[in-house]
Amino acid sequence: MVKICLECQSEPEERGPGSALRELLTDGETASTDTCSGARLTDFCAVWDAGVLLVSAAGKGAPSGVTGRRLNESETLNSVREAQFQQLEAARPRGPGRGARGLVLRMAGQPPPWAYTAVLLCALSLGGAIEIPMDPSIQNELSQPPTITKQSVKDHIVDPRDNILIECEAKGNPAPSFHWTRNSKFFNIAKDPRVSMRRRSGTLVIDFRSGGRPEEYEGEYQCFARNKFGTALSNRIRLQVSKSPLWPKENLDPVVVQEGAPLTLQCNPPPGLPSPVIFWMSSSMEPISQDKRVSQGHNGDLYFSNVMLQDMQTDYSCNARFHFTHTIQQKNPFTLKVLTNHPYNDSSLRNHPDMYSARGVAERTPSFMYPQGTASSQMVLRGMDLLLECIASGVPTPDIAWYKKGGDLPSDKAKFENFNKALRITNVSEEDSGEYFCLASNKMGSIRHTISVRVKAAPYWLDEPKNLILAPGEDGRLVCRANGNPKPTVQWMVNGEPLQSAPPNPNREVAGDTIIFRDTQISSRAVYQCNTSNEHGYLLANAFVSVLDVPPRMLSPRNQLIRVILYNRTRLDCPFFGSPIPTLRWFKNGQGSNLDGGNYHVYENGSLEIKMIRKEDQGIYTCVATNILGKAENQVRLEVKDPTRIYRMPEDQIAKRGTTVQLECRVKHDPSLKLTVSWLKDDEPLYISNRMKKEEDSLTIFGVAERDQGSYTCVASTELDQDLAKAYLTVLADQATPTNRLAALPKGRPDRPRDLELTDLAERSVRLTWIPGDDNNSPITDYVVQFEEDQFQPGVWHDHSKFPGSVNSAVLRLSPYVNYQFRVIAINEVGSSHPSLPSERYRTSGAPPESNPSDVKGEGTRKNNMEITWTPMNATSAFGPNLRYIVKWRRRETRETWNNVTVWGSRYVVGQTPVYVPYEIRVQAENDFGKGPEPDTIIGYSGEDYPRAAPTDVKIRVLNSTAISLQWNRVYSDTVQGQLREYRAYYWRESSLLKNLWVSQKRQQAGFPGDRLRGVVSRLFPYSNYKLEMVVVNGRGDGPRSETKEFTTPEGVPSAPRRFRVRQPNLETINLEWDHPEHPNGILIGYTLKYVAFNGTKVGKQIVENFSPNQTKFMVQRADPVSRYRFSLSARTQVGSGEAVTEESPAPPNEAYTNNQADIATQGWFIGLMCAIALLVLILLIVCFIKRSRGGKYPVREKKDVPLGPEDPKEEDGSFDYSDEDNKPLQGSQTSLDGTIKQQESDDSLVDYGEGGEGQFNEDGSFIGQYTVKKDKEETEGNESSEATSPVNAIYSLA
Repeated sequence: MVKICLECQSEPEERGPGSALRELLTDGETASTDTCSGARLTDFCAVWDAGVLLVSAAGKGAPSGVTGRRLNESETLNSVREAQFQQLEAARPRGPGRGARGLVLRMAGQPPPWAYTAVLLCALSLGGAIEIPMDPSIQNELSQPPTITKQSVKDHIVDPRDNILIECEAKGNPAPSFHWTRNSKFFNIAKDPRVSMRRRSGTLVIDFRSGGRPEEYEGEYQCFARNKFGTALSNRIRLQVSKSPLWPKENLDPVVVQEGAPLTLQCNPPPGLPSPVIFWMSSSMEPISQDKRVSQGHNGDLYFSNVMLQDMQTDYSCNARFHFTHTIQQKNPFTLKVLTNHPYNDSSLRNHPDMYSARGVAERTPSFMYPQGTASSQMVLRGMDLLLECIASGVPTPDIAWYKKGGDLPSDKAKFENFNKALRITNVSEEDSGEYFCLASNKMGSIRHTISVRVKAAPYWLDEPKNLILAPGEDGRLVCRANGNPKPTVQWMVNGEPLQSAPPNPNREVAGDTIIFRDTQISSRAVYQCNTSNEHGYLLANAFVSVLDVPPRMLSPRNQLIRVILYNRTRLDCPFFGSPIPTLRWFKNGQGSNLDGGNYHVYENGSLEIKMIRKEDQGIYTCVATNILGKAENQVRLEVKDPTRIYRMPEDQIAKRGTTVQLECRVKHDPSLKLTVSWLKDDEPLYISNRMKKEEDSLTIFGVAERDQGSYTCVASTELDQDLAKAYLTVLADQATPTNRLAALPKGRPDRPRDLELTDLAERSVRLTWIPGDDNNSPITDYVVQFEEDQFQPGVWHDHSKFPGSVNSAVLRLSPYVNYQFRVIAINEVGSSHPSLPSERYRTSGAPPESNPSDVKGEGTRKNNMEITWTPMNATSAFGPNLRYIVKWRRRETRETWNNVTVWGSRYVVGQTPVYVPYEIRVQAENDFGKGPEPDTIIGYSGEDYPRAAPTDVKIRVLNSTAISLQWNRVYSDTVQGQLREYRAYYWRESSLLKNLWVSQKRQQAGFPGDRLRGVVSRLFPYSNYKLEMVVVNGRGDGPRSETKEFTTPEGVPSAPRRFRVRQPNLETINLEWDHPEHPNGILIGYTLKYVAFNGTKVGKQIVENFSPNQTKFMVQRADPVSRYRFSLSARTQVGSGEAVTEESPAPPNEAYTNNQADIATQGWFIGLMCAIALLVLILLIVCFIKRSRGGKYPVREKKDVPLGPEDPKEEDGSFDYSDEDNKPLQGSQTSLDGTIKQQESDDSLVDYGEGGEGQFNEDGSFIGQYTVKKDKEETEGNESSEATSPVNAIYSLA
């Protein structure tokens, strides 16, 4: 590592013509003598990295992770406002001898010889480029080198039947002239009558109407556009004539193939330019039907996965269609002869579920027809389409599926073609590299083919050189950075000639992919070409350097009107142009000083920001742009409007279906603005149906339905602002039955990623690629990349960045001076995978710090010191070894020399300071590679001492019984000896005006922050004597006390009586007792008791009783034993009644029972229940009466051991038994060994009625039980049995 530093670089006191842009590199502060009187301190270093000199400027305002600001960045700014963004403190006056930013030039390894001369660049302040506005009046006035605006494509294929047109157009001022080269030699257009050039254009026209062969003009052409300021070049245009060769004549023998075997019909089209489109047809021009069995490959061949007998019903001809000639050439057709075991082509077999076995075709496992083998590789260029193809044979026809090892196919770019036999990935990038495989499967088995995809890249731009416009004497640079695979080389040219052969220019230095210009003059104008190339292609870019001196001019319309809302933040824009870049200042109402600071902030692009708009900010603002050639100004009129506010917002509501709901929305707005009130439902515009009514301050919904449920937002808007208020409407409805969900597949954490690889190694970045692990049925949502470094915290892993789960490659931004090692963790909804194995290590080179410590403060801890503290920088922002801090300080506004010291910690104490004086403080980071950017200036203060004076002329005015108003004279600022925090009043209660009342004399305080002259002390005790003193308070403490003031508070209302007790010794009386108030706050004149009787919802008349101040008991006579009483008691002074205390009498013991009894007896449901019970009892009595009247109707037989006989007739009275006609026992009945029915244990058991499983039912469900097997009983016995009175028998009797 070679380090080169220049300690001091002198600078002239005068402001040269380039100083305006050089100020872009400063920190906006007036220059100091620093450690070198009359000079500016600079820190210059250079690094040679892979043969490229990297030059960057460090300074305030640089984005994080970038060393300072890159000067003349390659991006084109979108507007003049952004073009001026590089100005710093443009509106502030500049003093001579400004501090400059350091340049950093770092060298790794052995520097080349020219690197030592590059140290001379350290004295330069590299300026930002000027962007010319698009205003035509400005464009036409300014001189400009030529720029190519239109040209033909690099590979230019033309139709031989048409004239040839090679485009080349350019602009410039003055208009450029054109000439051409062909095959790198001058192309003399005047000598060829067929060739002409269009007027005011460089476009070539080659005319063949009078004859000639287009092929004679094939070659490589290049256009040159030139004016007096330089020469621009087009791309090298390769002209080719389209070719449509004829198909060679050939006789094709019939193709003999066994049914079920695979077959490939090769096309082999003649080579054309461009390649022809291939398709297959029959000789009768009928298209060949294709499916997953028969299809055309990308190479044009026709593939049969298996041949069937119907395939020989036609012939097959390959056709080639040529683009330019629009001709189709047809190859001699193929004819097929299919050998089969089933000679008849039965069409019914085509749809047979097992067509192949039905035709006697043996089934086979799949095998690949294209590509051959189990693995292959393919290379594709970045940005192109990747086409992978797998065609397989087999019986039945195989299905093709595609996979990527270690991850998913890119769903946004991948699509399947040709019946899934081809996979196309569009716009390929490095992340698409890896291993893909296709799986061919049928019911006999499967086979896979792996395709290894490598992604290369033709050159593509990282930083394309852009036109550079400077003022005389200013500095700048052109950057040409490209990437590719392999890494492209860079060649510079000027005006179409190699830079090495161009005349030497002492103001120009070439550093690899960067050209640095210093002290440019009018003669420095030229057009530079950057050509970057590798084996896959090239890129050519033109960028001119133009030097302009233009007085300032305004670009926006004059006298604009800007309307803003009160208390908002606004920005007044003033776009301008000039060269050198003008400085801009703002003034209000045409007078006063420059606006910057406080409520105003001027941005680097000249815009004025007002941080918080107030009414007094209304007025006319004037912006003035100035450079060494003149000045220009414009005005903006600012009007301040009141904000739009919703002061009564809609509230959340719960409503039943069918009811009416009203949502309020009342708005206050500026009357000069038009107000619009609209409504949203669920954040979508609300359609006002006929059930809704929208009024100016409300929304009414009639007949609320379930679909009306949701959030409603009231939007009150004007043309300047809006206000929102939201409420939620809930509609009561039946809960929906939840639906069942399918059980999910078992999920798990993903497997760890593997095979981490580092590529695209760069100075501050690296590409990390990994192969994902299995997601275990839960898609990977994120990848977390972690890093570990072995210098500051070895073995500790830190999160670096997070990427979506769809990628497996990412570019990581790196910090200098870190030896990185990476690992990757996969995350899905289940959890995180184990970390991958670490990658190989990659060490970045060191660099000066790109930032400074934050939170810098200067505060005194004693009255004669100032402690400077800051938050130290962490290891990844150290950027190099031996991180330390340069601490600088000086008294503010004295312009004395900066004091400085180098500190390794995070604090430094400055001693022997005056009491509370402001200091300017700067803390700059430094390591062994150099210093960080110029730090911001922070204002700190030395230590404070106690105030030396007390407030005077303290006046007290009593406001009421608990508050007083204070007024005093402020102290002189030099007696505060610190920051005035507040005026503070100390007060205490000396005594009460009531005799024998003890009071606390504890001191209390009330603070009045800031420099105030009046205040209010509240929460005092009424009817008391107080004393008060005032002090001044700063950060150190209290100052001396003022003279003691006395005051008396008037009488007030008392506090509530204490310990109010309600007792009920019996049902006739209630006893009340209480104690005197804790704080009488005056002379008590009595008590007031208010009470009222209540019973449930019934409330009686309120009764008021007044008592003497000495009475603390009272007895109330109850009007009835059921009602309860509510009591409210308060004490009184002459001022009025104080706070009341409320109690209720206890409930009587039988009140709950009495209330419930009374309530239930009067309830409608209870009356209905009683009626229903009475009706049921009546029905039961009727049924019993009927049963009793029909008793004895069943025949009663004598006991006997044989079944009933068929001769038993019906009873004469009309009754009948339930035996069947053949007198056989029922199925399932119990019989004895002699065939008789077994006597039941009880004639009246439930089994007899069919309840025990032995009984049966008829088809209509009627009970037939065991009435058929009842033994005869005596008539009297049957009538006296329980059957007559059983409820079951009674019911069946009714049936």
